Amino acid sequence: MPLTKLIAESGATKAEWCLVGNGKKKSVITQGISPFFFNEEKIVDLIQKDLLPQFRKSPAIDEIHYYGTGMLNPDNVKMIKTSLKNVFPKASIEISDDMLAAARALHGTKKGLACNLGTGSFCCYYDGKKIVKQSPGIGYILGDEGSGAYLGKKAIQYYLYNTFDDELRYKFDNKYHTSRVEVIENVYRKPLANRYLASFALFLSENRGHYMIENIIEDGLNDFFFQHVCKYREAWKLPVSFVGSVAFGFKDVLKDLCGSYEFELGKILKSPMAGLVDFHS
Repeated sequence: MPLTKLIAESGATKAEWCLVGNGKKKSVITQGISPFFFNEEKIVDLIQKDLLPQFRKSPAIDEIHYYGTGMLNPDNVKMIKTSLKNVFPKASIEISDDMLAAARALHGTKKGLACNLGTGSFCCYYDGKKIVKQSPGIGYILGDEGSGAYLGKKAIQYYLYNTFDDELRYKFDNKYHTSRVEVIENVYRKPLANRYLASFALFLSENRGHYMIENIIEDGLNDFFFQHVCKYREAWKLPVSFVGSVAFGFKDVLKDLCGSYEFELGKILKSPMAGLVDFHS
């Protein structure tokens, strides 16, 4: 009898869950599970209230493959696994980090560089089985070059420093109706500042073509190439692939940058889920 598998891929902002079994699959989106802001009780509550009602008529789950942010920390892995066991006591559970999710989704069982450009960012070298090398992640305050938070921060800087011309300033005011005081409050005093910053990256995608917008996007993504991708000798020998909303939204810029650095561009996916479903099939 074929197994029923639940595949989960969770970032800081959202989580995608895909139930696969009997030749069918069903996807559900919930709030992201960040182990830095969640505890076991909150994780169980989210699963029971936001996820399970969507799978009410589905068969019992045999396997869970969970990929998430923060899973390089053993304490976070233990917390996620305990939470899932609480809800799915009979399922076998594999917990992996979001780097392996990106690598498996982008390259399957082949070698390559896997890059994530979403709310945060990272780059790693995958040998077809495991992550062999990875660039150090230092978070959205010190790093996360090329991410939504990084690009959104640049957009806010242009606004608060009065660098935007009158056209862009008018559009920014009309869209966000914000102020310096409100921005400072959200960035320095409220939780989830990375999500707040990343929300301003949408302004960049909505105003493509303006030279200031193009400069922010190209400079931000080039910072990712320079600080991360270029540190790997394998980048000039193997495909360099990307996953994430920022990567997918600005894939034309990534293509140009790969050409400039003489990298072989592999896949660009908005979400790793389709690739993960293929991998676990």
